[in-house]
Amino acid sequence: MKLRIETFSNIKGGNTFYKAITHPIAARAAASMLRRIGRRPLALYDPLGLAAGAAEFYDLAGCNLAGVFVQEVSAVGATLLGQIAQPVTSLYENAAEVVLVAAFDADRLINHVKHLLPSGVEVLSFDALRLPEDMRTDRETYLDPLNFATNFAFFRDGARQRTRLTTANYWTNYGAREVELYLALFDAGGELLAEWREPVARGAAAITIDSAAVRARFGLGEFTGQLFVHAIGARGHDVLKYALDIHGAAGDASLSCTHDANAWPADLYAGLPAPRDGESVILWLQNSHPRAAPAGSVGLNLMGEAAIHWHQREIAPFASVPIDVAQLLPTARWPQQIEVQAGKHMVRPRYEVIAGARRRIAHVNVERADLAPDPELAELGNLLGKGYLLPAPVLPRRRWRSIVLPTPMATCQRELPVAALVYDRFGKEVARHRFGNLARHDSVALDLDTTLDGLALADDYGHLELIYDFTAGTLADGWLHGLFRYEDRASGHAAETSFGSHIFNTVLTRKGEPQSYAGRAPGLSTRLFLRLGDWPTDTLCHLIYPASTPWRANSVTALILHDRDGTEIAREHVSIPCSGSLFWRYGEVFDATTRARAGEKAYIVIRDARCRLFGYHGLIGDDGAFSLDHMFGF
Repeated sequence: MKLRIETFSNIKGGNTFYKAITHPIAARAAASMLRRIGRRPLALYDPLGLAAGAAEFYDLAGCNLAGVFVQEVSAVGATLLGQIAQPVTSLYENAAEVVLVAAFDADRLINHVKHLLPSGVEVLSFDALRLPEDMRTDRETYLDPLNFATNFAFFRDGARQRTRLTTANYWTNYGAREVELYLALFDAGGELLAEWREPVARGAAAITIDSAAVRARFGLGEFTGQLFVHAIGARGHDVLKYALDIHGAAGDASLSCTHDANAWPADLYAGLPAPRDGESVILWLQNSHPRAAPAGSVGLNLMGEAAIHWHQREIAPFASVPIDVAQLLPTARWPQQIEVQAGKHMVRPRYEVIAGARRRIAHVNVERADLAPDPELAELGNLLGKGYLLPAPVLPRRRWRSIVLPTPMATCQRELPVAALVYDRFGKEVARHRFGNLARHDSVALDLDTTLDGLALADDYGHLELIYDFTAGTLADGWLHGLFRYEDRASGHAAETSFGSHIFNTVLTRKGEPQSYAGRAPGLSTRLFLRLGDWPTDTLCHLIYPASTPWRANSVTALILHDRDGTEIAREHVSIPCSGSLFWRYGEVFDATTRARAGEKAYIVIRDARCRLFGYHGLIGDDGAFSLDHMFGF
């Protein structure tokens, strides 16, 4: 029941055609085009092999098909939309009243076959689905990726919680001039609540979309749904990156943050934690498409177990459906973890953990089906040292408890040899925990209170790194992931985040690593975005300087404070030892006078030209509530 269309390839990148035909504006145009065709005999010409993908979202097979025609000789005789594909040279014999050319920028393709068209026929193409011209960055090539710099965000506003999306006009760094946002807000049932366009100030201006402001602007009631965001005029990056904060209303101590930089749906997601006793885990199934996800097309299974428990209700187009994990997997308990059989129906789902009066929201990760164990990895230690590593904070231990759970994130991972290295803030290894060679169904959470019992960390914090432990096993694929959970010892509030491994800070390269945001590997510099909360809610940041092999002894890192217009207000310099870290708060680094000059909607760019840092950020209140997630760069 999964969608049969390529959305993203780790070799070719994102499929722009997928984004073009599922855009909310294209969906309305497609409905209009199908009404225009009606029951008239239709000949479908598919010169580029796009018709089957479009038919996954729109009922082309339900038209009165008089024949399907192809250009590629090897496709002649294949079955397409229930019909045998004919060569386009036979089109003139067809009795169609309408010919639909399954392509954008179709004029040239239509001209090729004009002499073959039946007399009096109406010719249509996917150009009928095009966005308005003023929404296109590249007006010459419709399927240019920059025409579809889009993403979805979980969006909620009600008596208990509100959400805020924050990013910056990072496209200006790549030459963008005029940037504008198109936004479409859908409610839980998939109905369009609001649709609007919003200009973005020139330069590296802050971008903030607050659910309460949207609700007031359009006179809306409470809602939980999803916000579709399209950046018009983007340059450099065709993915819209953002941080998303979920705030509790007055009297509600809930606080969490998440993000998204992955705009393509996948077959599988993993890293969904099972609930503890007294907790509920709610998975938000948010249909990202203009077609319904059929009943039985989305399911859950315990990691390593074959039995899949399917959600037996249809999910309407663009709808958001909460699923209590306990309804499908009633015996699942932390630290067990769950796979999501998503069938490409949704962009990276969110989950919500409810523990008493407190709530937190996080996301699962894409589970890859295209990987195989790579025997080379076990042999590269002499060149790449620790190789692929996954850094995460050990938050100040007097206040927080830190827990790590390795999470299989590829279908090939039948076993996982993994260890956790713990470093103090100065880069000294103080502890090492060997998980052994974990089987796929193993879910082993490490509480660092146990590992660090009796050990002191300088300044009470540090970081850990998950690495492959080739003394325990040799099967590895470079897609090592983990879930990191943090609990306030006094308030009981918790936050969690998850991510995958990379090669860090070595000039040697392997398969595009160390990853670079722009240009080819290696990526050996840092530009991280740190959104700031509304004072007196403070912002925390944990910067980690991971190194696969020894790199520069210390970072030379600038914390650059910008106001909402992108103007630099102040900067501070910090130095982090190699394999060390720095935990800091906005209110401690920048004084009250400087913060006042920066004003509301300010942000910080963390810049280092000499090394690649990995960062985590969050908000922290005076009621024991806090949030934590990893940062994004550009």
